[in-house]
Amino acid sequence: MKLPTRDAISLKCSKSKCDFDLGSVTGLWILVESASRLFKWCLVMSDNSQKKVIVGMSGGVDSSVSAYLLKQQGYQVEGLFMKNWEEDDNEEYCTAAEDLADAQAVCDKLGIHLHTINFAAEYWDNVFEYFLAEYKAGRTPNPDILCNKEIKFKAFLEFADEVLDADYIAMGHYVRRSFPENGEKPQMLRGLDGNKDQSYFLYTLSHEQIARSLFPVGDLEKPEVRRIAEEQGLITAKKKDSTGICFIGERKFTEFLGKYLPAQPGNIETPEGEVIGQHQGLMYHTLGQRKGLHIGGRKGGGGNEDPWFVGEKDLKRNVLIAVQGKDHPMLKSEGLLASQLHWVDREPIRDVMKCTVKTRYRQEDIPCTIIPIDDENIKVIFDEPQIAVTPGQSAVFYKDDVCLGGGIIEQRIKYSQA
Repeated sequence: MKLPTRDAISLKCSKSKCDFDLGSVTGLWILVESASRLFKWCLVMSDNSQKKVIVGMSGGVDSSVSAYLLKQQGYQVEGLFMKNWEEDDNEEYCTAAEDLADAQAVCDKLGIHLHTINFAAEYWDNVFEYFLAEYKAGRTPNPDILCNKEIKFKAFLEFADEVLDADYIAMGHYVRRSFPENGEKPQMLRGLDGNKDQSYFLYTLSHEQIARSLFPVGDLEKPEVRRIAEEQGLITAKKKDSTGICFIGERKFTEFLGKYLPAQPGNIETPEGEVIGQHQGLMYHTLGQRKGLHIGGRKGGGGNEDPWFVGEKDLKRNVLIAVQGKDHPMLKSEGLLASQLHWVDREPIRDVMKCTVKTRYRQEDIPCTIIPIDDENIKVIFDEPQIAVTPGQSAVFYKDDVCLGGGIIEQRIKYSQA
């Protein structure tokens, strides 16, 4: 086991005596400080050695480094690989076998045991059926958020707790925890790496779940995570990050969704009612979308050559409304209505509150005002109109770095130029 050292101290030891090259009062102070830190470090290591952590091993670099860091901190570390999807086991899009092999290789390298568990049934019932129902209703859901809620921090936590006797679980998410000194409930903070922060996807966690969860890479930036993996010889060091919805993989979204929901083609119209094209199904489009309309090059009224965007979905008529220009008023929203609320501290917001909100991942924070309607519904007014606020997506709220919670966007409040 390597102990921390300080270059300013020269320690010369023999069997008979140890000579400390202090040099000055400063040297003595450094020695005392180093000894104090070493003592505290040993206490932490001793305390952690009594704690068992089950790490969600995905076969990626973030979970790999998480397991390594926890082992370095003295925890009893074991891995657990989840399989959440079985529909496409024999197709080229499924990477489960490769991911499991990588997870096993990392665990072998670190000298930790890897368990496996199949949550495919739970995933289908609690995530995928909701995903299909939302698309069928013309909305755009985010299944990754629901997967975190129902699988990674519920089914996984329950299995780790009840079967593997874990004190904590750990994931490779880029978020941090905070424990206020006044004894208040633990909080979830954004990850240190602003480009990788994943608090948007974890807003449904409760303070109880946060207290039981460790996020070792939350205090690191992604390049540092890869550097650690490479230094430790982990097979995942240069593995490409997964992108998109996990069960769709790299295949075309329309191809996948068409396997489960019948498409209903219809007209694409301008706000004035002129038919300018055909869509293959409203479920394939989302508000603010530009690509995939297949009406590029078509001029609007007065020879307008601005690009076309999805401005609205008329579910009753099965019509897609397209508008020109990213600043078209139909694309803007003054606010939103949200339901299915979840607050990290489990306390509903009952007073008007200023904060910031994200209505999609990687979006810049939007200053806003939350106006409670009741414990299950809120109205949110933006300080400035926003583009492409999409029903079915999540609105997630923040105070500085603290993630407060969020809810599902039920309706956007359309922009009024009056």
